[in-house]
Amino acid sequence: MMELLTDALYWIGAVTVAWVSVSALCCLLSGIRVWIVGNGNLMQATKLGKWAVVTGATDGIGKAYAEELARRGFAIVLISRTQEKLDDVSKAIESKYNVETKTISADFGSVDIYPKIESGLAGLEIGVLVNNVGVSYSYPEFFLNIPDIDSFINSMININITSVCQVREISFSFILNINGGMYPVPLLTLYSSSKAFVDFFSRGLEAEYKSKGIIIQSVLPFYVTTKLSKIRRATLDIPTPERYVKAQLSTVGLQTQSNGYFPHAVMGWVTTALLPAKLLNKYVMSVGLSQRARYLKKQKQG
Repeated sequence: MMELLTDALYWIGAVTVAWVSVSALCCLLSGIRVWIVGNGNLMQATKLGKWAVVTGATDGIGKAYAEELARRGFAIVLISRTQEKLDDVSKAIESKYNVETKTISADFGSVDIYPKIESGLAGLEIGVLVNNVGVSYSYPEFFLNIPDIDSFINSMININITSVCQVREISFSFILNINGGMYPVPLLTLYSSSKAFVDFFSRGLEAEYKSKGIIIQSVLPFYVTTKLSKIRRATLDIPTPERYVKAQLSTVGLQTQSNGYFPHAVMGWVTTALLPAKLLNKYVMSVGLSQRARYLKKQKQG
Protein backbone atom coordinates (compact mmCIF):
# COMPACT_ATOMS: atom_id res chain seq x y z
CA MET A 1 0.00 0.00 0.00
CA MET A 2 2.77 2.41 0.97
CA GLU A 3 4.63 1.55 -2.23
CA LEU A 4 1.56 2.41 -4.33
CA LEU A 5 1.16 5.70 -2.46
CA THR A 6 4.85 6.50 -2.96
CA ASP A 7 4.58 5.76 -6.69
CA ALA A 8 1.46 7.91 -6.99
CA LEU A 9 3.11 10.83 -5.22
CA TYR A 10 6.20 10.41 -7.40
CA TRP A 11 4.18 10.63 -10.61
CA ILE A 12 2.10 13.54 -9.33
CA GLY A 13 5.32 15.38 -8.49
CA ALA A 14 6.91 14.50 -11.83
CA VAL A 15 3.88 15.66 -13.82
CA THR A 16 3.69 18.87 -11.77
CA VAL A 17 7.38 19.64 -12.31
CA ALA A 18 7.04 18.89 -16.03
CA TRP A 19 3.96 21.11 -16.33
CA VAL A 20 5.63 23.99 -14.47
CA SER A 21 8.79 23.60 -16.58
CA VAL A 22 6.88 23.59 -19.86
CA SER A 23 4.76 26.57 -18.74
CA ALA A 24 7.88 28.51 -17.74
CA LEU A 25 9.56 27.69 -21.05
CA CYS A 26 6.47 28.79 -23.00
CA CYS A 27 6.36 32.07 -21.04
CA LEU A 28 10.06 32.64 -21.69
CA LEU A 29 9.75 31.96 -25.42
CA SER A 30 6.62 34.13 -25.62
CA GLY A 31 8.42 36.93 -23.79
CA ILE A 32 11.39 36.72 -26.16
CA ARG A 33 9.02 36.75 -29.15
CA VAL A 34 7.12 39.82 -27.92
CA TRP A 35 9.73 41.93 -26.14
CA ILE A 36 12.94 41.13 -28.02
CA VAL A 37 12.03 39.90 -31.52
CA GLY A 38 8.82 41.94 -31.91
CA ASN A 39 6.60 41.96 -34.99
CA GLY A 40 9.29 43.11 -37.40
CA ASN A 41 8.06 45.52 -40.07
CA LEU A 42 4.38 44.68 -39.64
CA MET A 43 3.23 48.22 -38.82
CA GLN A 44 4.05 49.79 -42.19
CA ALA A 45 1.76 51.69 -44.55
CA THR A 46 2.92 49.59 -47.49
CA LYS A 47 1.48 46.49 -45.80
CA LEU A 48 -1.67 47.75 -44.09
CA GLY A 49 -3.08 50.73 -45.99
CA LYS A 50 -2.15 54.33 -46.66
CA TRP A 51 -3.89 56.03 -43.72
CA ALA A 52 -3.76 55.74 -39.93
CA VAL A 53 -6.46 57.39 -37.82
CA VAL A 54 -5.61 58.65 -34.32
CA THR A 55 -8.13 60.10 -31.86
CA GLY A 56 -6.97 62.38 -29.05
CA ALA A 57 -4.07 63.15 -31.37
CA THR A 58 -2.81 66.54 -30.22
CA ASP A 59 -1.19 65.65 -26.88
CA GLY A 60 0.63 62.88 -25.05
CA ILE A 61 0.28 59.30 -26.22
CA GLY A 62 -2.07 60.18 -29.09
CA LYS A 63 0.38 62.68 -30.55
CA ALA A 64 3.21 60.16 -30.13
CA TYR A 65 1.18 57.55 -32.06
CA ALA A 66 0.52 60.04 -34.85
CA GLU A 67 4.22 60.90 -35.11
CA GLU A 68 5.49 57.31 -34.93
CA LEU A 69 2.98 56.06 -37.50
CA ALA A 70 3.93 58.98 -39.77
CA ARG A 71 7.58 57.99 -39.36
CA ARG A 72 6.59 54.52 -40.56
CA GLY A 73 5.08 55.97 -43.72
CA PHE A 74 1.39 56.34 -42.87
CA ALA A 75 -0.62 59.37 -43.87
CA ILE A 76 -2.34 60.53 -40.69
CA VAL A 77 -5.91 61.51 -39.87
CA LEU A 78 -5.79 63.54 -36.66
CA ILE A 79 -9.02 63.71 -34.66
CA SER A 80 -9.29 65.92 -31.59
CA ARG A 81 -11.34 68.74 -30.13
CA THR A 82 -9.33 71.91 -30.81
CA GLN A 83 -8.76 72.88 -34.44
CA GLU A 84 -5.83 75.17 -33.62
CA LYS A 85 -3.95 72.31 -31.93
CA LEU A 86 -4.83 69.98 -34.78
CA ASP A 87 -3.40 72.45 -37.29
CA ASP A 88 -0.16 72.78 -35.31
CA VAL A 89 0.37 69.01 -35.05
CA SER A 90 -0.64 68.51 -38.68
CA LYS A 91 1.90 71.04 -39.96
CA ALA A 92 4.66 69.63 -37.75
CA ILE A 93 4.04 66.05 -38.96
CA GLU A 94 3.87 67.04 -42.63
CA SER A 95 7.09 69.03 -42.32
CA LYS A 96 9.06 66.42 -40.37
CA TYR A 97 7.87 63.18 -41.98
CA ASN A 98 6.79 64.34 -45.44
CA VAL A 99 3.42 62.57 -45.28
CA GLU A 100 -0.10 63.71 -45.99
CA THR A 101 -2.36 64.63 -43.06
CA LYS A 102 -6.03 65.36 -42.57
CA THR A 103 -7.72 66.88 -39.52
CA ILE A 104 -11.21 66.39 -38.10
CA SER A 105 -12.28 68.59 -35.20
CA ALA A 106 -14.64 66.67 -32.91
CA ASP A 107 -15.66 66.91 -29.26
CA PHE A 108 -16.14 63.32 -28.12
CA GLY A 109 -18.19 64.56 -25.19
CA SER A 110 -21.05 64.90 -27.71
CA VAL A 111 -22.82 62.01 -29.40
CA ASP A 112 -23.70 63.79 -32.67
CA ILE A 113 -20.14 63.96 -34.04
CA TYR A 114 -19.95 60.56 -35.71
CA PRO A 115 -21.61 61.42 -39.05
CA LYS A 116 -19.00 64.19 -39.40
CA ILE A 117 -16.16 61.77 -38.62
CA GLU A 118 -17.54 59.12 -40.97
CA SER A 119 -17.82 61.71 -43.74
CA GLY A 120 -14.24 62.85 -43.12
CA LEU A 121 -12.95 59.27 -43.39
CA ALA A 122 -14.99 58.33 -46.46
CA GLY A 123 -12.93 57.08 -49.38
CA LEU A 124 -9.68 56.71 -47.42
CA GLU A 125 -7.68 53.47 -47.46
CA ILE A 126 -7.34 53.09 -43.69
CA GLY A 127 -5.01 50.48 -42.22
CA VAL A 128 -4.82 51.48 -38.55
CA LEU A 129 -7.19 53.06 -36.02
CA VAL A 130 -5.83 54.22 -32.66
CA ASN A 131 -8.64 54.94 -30.20
CA ASN A 132 -6.74 57.05 -27.71
CA VAL A 133 -9.19 59.79 -26.73
CA GLY A 134 -10.07 59.71 -23.05
CA VAL A 135 -10.92 61.77 -20.01
CA SER A 136 -10.21 61.24 -16.32
CA TYR A 137 -10.88 63.04 -13.03
CA SER A 138 -9.41 66.44 -12.22
CA TYR A 139 -8.38 64.89 -8.91
CA PRO A 140 -9.16 61.65 -6.99
CA GLU A 141 -12.57 61.90 -5.34
CA PHE A 142 -15.21 59.77 -3.63
CA PHE A 143 -17.88 58.83 -6.17
CA LEU A 144 -20.78 60.59 -4.43
CA ASN A 145 -18.71 63.76 -3.92
CA ILE A 146 -17.91 64.31 -7.61
CA PRO A 147 -19.05 67.82 -8.61
CA ASP A 148 -21.90 67.90 -11.17
CA ILE A 149 -21.90 64.12 -11.16
CA ASP A 150 -24.63 63.59 -13.81
CA SER A 151 -22.75 65.66 -16.37
CA PHE A 152 -19.50 63.96 -15.37
CA ILE A 153 -20.98 60.49 -15.88
CA ASN A 154 -22.32 61.40 -19.32
CA SER A 155 -19.00 62.89 -20.36
CA MET A 156 -17.05 59.87 -19.12
CA ILE A 157 -19.32 57.44 -20.96
CA ASN A 158 -19.35 59.44 -24.21
CA ILE A 159 -15.60 60.00 -24.35
CA ASN A 160 -14.22 56.78 -22.87
CA ILE A 161 -16.83 54.23 -23.98
CA THR A 162 -19.03 55.44 -26.84
CA SER A 163 -16.03 56.64 -28.85
CA VAL A 164 -14.57 53.12 -28.87
CA CYS A 165 -17.85 51.50 -29.92
CA GLN A 166 -18.25 53.69 -33.01
CA VAL A 167 -16.26 51.52 -35.41
CA ARG A 168 -19.21 50.36 -37.49
CA GLU A 169 -19.28 50.31 -41.30
CA ILE A 170 -15.55 51.10 -41.52
CA SER A 171 -12.89 48.46 -42.18
CA PHE A 172 -9.47 48.62 -40.53
CA SER A 173 -6.64 46.11 -40.53
CA PHE A 174 -5.67 46.99 -36.96
CA ILE A 175 -7.56 48.70 -34.14
CA LEU A 176 -5.64 49.72 -31.02
CA ASN A 177 -7.84 50.65 -28.06
CA ILE A 178 -5.83 52.47 -25.40
CA ASN A 179 -7.30 51.95 -21.95
CA GLY A 180 -5.50 50.84 -18.79
CA GLY A 181 -8.35 49.08 -17.00
CA MET A 182 -6.34 46.33 -15.33
CA TYR A 183 -7.82 46.69 -11.84
CA PRO A 184 -10.25 48.90 -9.89
CA VAL A 185 -8.89 52.29 -8.84
CA PRO A 186 -10.67 53.68 -5.76
CA LEU A 187 -11.32 57.44 -5.98
CA LEU A 188 -11.05 57.12 -9.78
CA THR A 189 -13.79 54.51 -9.80
CA LEU A 190 -15.78 55.70 -12.80
CA TYR A 191 -12.65 56.21 -14.89
CA SER A 192 -11.16 52.79 -14.14
CA SER A 193 -14.54 51.13 -14.74
CA SER A 194 -14.91 52.80 -18.13
CA LYS A 195 -11.44 51.61 -19.09
CA ALA A 196 -12.24 48.07 -17.96
CA PHE A 197 -15.17 48.17 -20.39
CA VAL A 198 -12.77 49.09 -23.20
CA ASP A 199 -10.53 46.14 -22.32
CA PHE A 200 -13.37 43.59 -22.33
CA PHE A 201 -14.96 45.13 -25.44
CA SER A 202 -11.65 44.99 -27.32
CA ARG A 203 -10.94 41.36 -26.45
CA GLY A 204 -14.48 40.25 -27.26
CA LEU A 205 -14.45 42.09 -30.59
CA GLU A 206 -11.06 40.58 -31.42
CA ALA A 207 -12.50 37.09 -30.95
CA GLU A 208 -15.50 37.94 -33.15
CA TYR A 209 -13.60 39.45 -36.08
CA LYS A 210 -10.12 37.92 -36.11
CA SER A 211 -11.26 35.38 -38.71
CA LYS A 212 -12.08 38.31 -41.00
CA GLY A 213 -8.51 39.58 -40.82
CA ILE A 214 -9.19 42.42 -38.36
CA ILE A 215 -6.77 42.57 -35.41
CA ILE A 216 -7.98 44.42 -32.31
CA GLN A 217 -5.59 45.00 -29.44
CA SER A 218 -6.39 46.15 -25.92
CA VAL A 219 -3.50 48.36 -24.82
CA LEU A 220 -3.03 48.80 -21.07
CA PRO A 221 -0.28 51.27 -20.19
CA PHE A 222 0.68 52.18 -16.66
CA TYR A 223 2.00 55.70 -16.05
CA VAL A 224 3.49 57.66 -18.96
CA THR A 225 4.69 61.28 -18.83
CA THR A 226 1.53 63.01 -20.10
CA LYS A 227 -0.82 65.82 -19.11
CA LEU A 228 -3.36 63.22 -18.03
CA SER A 229 -0.94 61.57 -15.60
CA LYS A 230 0.47 64.93 -14.45
CA ILE A 231 3.94 63.34 -14.42
CA ARG A 232 6.74 65.26 -16.11
CA ARG A 233 9.95 63.34 -15.37
CA ALA A 234 10.55 60.10 -17.27
CA THR A 235 12.04 57.05 -15.54
CA LEU A 236 12.51 53.41 -16.53
CA ASP A 237 8.98 52.51 -15.42
CA ILE A 238 7.43 55.84 -16.48
CA PRO A 239 8.49 56.34 -20.10
CA THR A 240 7.91 59.29 -22.38
CA PRO A 241 4.97 58.87 -24.79
CA GLU A 242 7.42 58.46 -27.68
CA ARG A 243 9.34 55.66 -25.97
CA TYR A 244 6.14 53.91 -24.93
CA VAL A 245 4.52 54.05 -28.37
CA LYS A 246 7.59 52.77 -30.18
CA ALA A 247 7.71 49.74 -27.85
CA GLN A 248 3.95 49.17 -27.97
CA LEU A 249 3.70 49.06 -31.76
CA SER A 250 6.15 46.14 -31.75
CA THR A 251 3.58 44.05 -29.83
CA VAL A 252 0.71 44.51 -32.30
CA GLY A 253 -0.38 41.19 -33.77
CA LEU A 254 1.45 39.27 -31.04
CA GLN A 255 -0.78 40.01 -28.03
CA THR A 256 -4.54 40.59 -27.86
CA GLN A 257 -4.07 42.34 -24.52
CA SER A 258 -0.77 44.15 -24.04
CA ASN A 259 0.85 46.49 -21.55
CA GLY A 260 2.90 47.63 -24.52
CA TYR A 261 6.18 48.22 -22.69
CA PHE A 262 8.25 45.60 -20.89
CA PRO A 263 8.52 47.33 -17.46
CA HIS A 264 4.74 47.87 -17.61
CA ALA A 265 4.24 44.18 -18.42
CA VAL A 266 6.21 43.29 -15.29
CA MET A 267 4.09 45.72 -13.27
CA GLY A 268 0.92 44.25 -14.76
CA TRP A 269 2.01 40.72 -13.81
CA VAL A 270 2.87 41.77 -10.25
CA THR A 271 -0.37 43.70 -9.67
CA THR A 272 -2.74 41.14 -11.18
CA ALA A 273 -1.03 37.78 -10.59
CA LEU A 274 1.05 38.20 -7.42
CA LEU A 275 -0.53 40.86 -5.21
CA PRO A 276 -3.75 39.94 -3.39
CA ALA A 277 -6.62 42.13 -4.64
CA LYS A 278 -7.37 43.35 -1.11
CA LEU A 279 -3.78 44.54 -0.62
CA LEU A 280 -3.71 46.21 -4.05
CA ASN A 281 -6.99 48.03 -3.37
CA LYS A 282 -5.68 49.23 -0.02
CA TYR A 283 -2.46 50.55 -1.57
CA VAL A 284 -4.22 52.28 -4.48
CA MET A 285 -6.74 53.82 -2.07
CA SER A 286 -3.94 55.23 0.10
CA VAL A 287 -2.23 56.77 -2.94
CA GLY A 288 -5.54 58.30 -4.06
CA LEU A 289 -6.26 59.75 -0.63
CA SER A 290 -2.80 61.32 -0.55
CA GLN A 291 -3.26 62.88 -4.00
CA ARG A 292 -6.74 64.09 -3.06
CA ALA A 293 -5.47 65.73 0.13
CA ARG A 294 -2.69 67.54 -1.74
CA TYR A 295 -5.11 68.81 -4.37
CA LEU A 296 -7.67 70.09 -1.84
CA LYS A 297 -4.93 71.75 0.22
CA LYS A 298 -3.64 73.51 -2.88
CA GLN A 299 -7.17 74.67 -3.74
CA LYS A 300 -7.61 76.13 -0.24
CA GLN A 301 -4.35 78.01 -0.51
CA GLY A 302 -5.64 79.64 -3.66
